[in-house]
Amino acid sequence: MLIQPQQDMAVAMSKIQSFFPTLIYRADHAASATLNHKLENAALKLAQDDGAGNRWCEKHGYHGYTSFASITDLAQQIPVFKTLEKQLDKHALAFAKAQHWDIRGGKPMCDSMWVNVLPEGGAHTSHIHTNAVISGTYYVALPQGSGPIVYEDPRHAMMMAAPPRKARAPRELNSHISETPKPGTVLLWESYLRHEVPINRAEGLRISISFNYVIAAK
Repeated sequence: MLIQPQQDMAVAMSKIQSFFPTLIYRADHAASATLNHKLENAALKLAQDDGAGNRWCEKHGYHGYTSFASITDLAQQIPVFKTLEKQLDKHALAFAKAQHWDIRGGKPMCDSMWVNVLPEGGAHTSHIHTNAVISGTYYVALPQGSGPIVYEDPRHAMMMAAPPRKARAPRELNSHISETPKPGTVLLWESYLRHEVPINRAEGLRISISFNYVIAAK
């Protein structure tokens, strides 16, 4: 009879636990086709008419259009974005509950919202969203091949001499995670999570609406 060495038996009886998860919330069909069509028309009109936004994009080398620096009250100015905000409120609340946050009677409140229109060749480099708790993006139009959104492991800067992951490592252990949305998808994450939008390599416009939530008293 072969007896396992004591050390091997100890390894066999060990367990690995997982803590400190990073949650990313995804919902497809977050808005109706009718609402999505209205959002697309509104986004394209802004990209054409928002002179201040276009001047900011040109000054800062943003290849495309964003209302981030030009319109601070998008949902108040244009009703279709207010309709979207009401839909997003439900998802933000569900995400907050999934996090088991003690928000002491408060609720997630949309603090800002902006339109992004990226043509072929447009991208959005790695960044975080400051002064917010939940951030996210609703996807209006995504031509085939326009690419995913990529999230970075928030511990990346502290990994020091950690070896790279194997090519076939489980998805949840990778240092970068890609989510490929489709029209009608909403993605939510905690605002500290660094993310980027790779170059749009499709012949068409990648239209999305990004937003931030804070916790407000009811």
